[in-house]
Amino acid sequence: MTHPFPYKRIVVIGTTSSGKSTLGKLLSEELKLDFIELDALHWEPNWKEAEDEVFRERVRLAIKSNTWVVAGNYRVVRDLIWTQAQIVIWLDYPLHILLWRLLWRTIQRNFSQELLWGTNRDKFWKHLKVWSEESLINWLFKTYWRRKREIPVFFTQPQYEHLQLLRFKHPRETEKWLKSMGYAYTPLTPAPS
Repeated sequence: MTHPFPYKRIVVIGTTSSGKSTLGKLLSEELKLDFIELDALHWEPNWKEAEDEVFRERVRLAIKSNTWVVAGNYRVVRDLIWTQAQIVIWLDYPLHILLWRLLWRTIQRNFSQELLWGTNRDKFWKHLKVWSEESLINWLFKTYWRRKREIPVFFTQPQYEHLQLLRFKHPRETEKWLKSMGYAYTPLTPAPS
């Protein structure tokens, strides 16, 4: 039997809090592919960013398996991943939904003291300092419109013309698509309409 989604090298992108990792994990489990979370390869203890070459080498090793779902947007490794990928799934949701999800997720992580990528914990109050580079709210506003401009341009570049693009503009579209393939998907964060 042919699977309704034949791709074996998948990239899930979107602005912070769009649900890249959640969708990536689900697809990797359903399709029996390796799951690669770029944040896990990028962040070191105490929120220190890995050096670019260290990060690139980690990604090179991770994508050697040739069957994977990668969640993340890091431009420093895009050439490694996208040239080998078959499809990019873009979670291009409205800003108000992303902001709500970001606040909800940050509050949840603060109360649960969830460990992120082995050693880091999210602190809610630092994100409220929207003027700070440490704030994910700052990061959301800084990258939201830039990604909307840049991502379509990437697909016009010759090295990425082989890629299929699946773009979802609302979480309901993503859920409908997943249900059409028989996948159960329950977002972790309730989203406003």
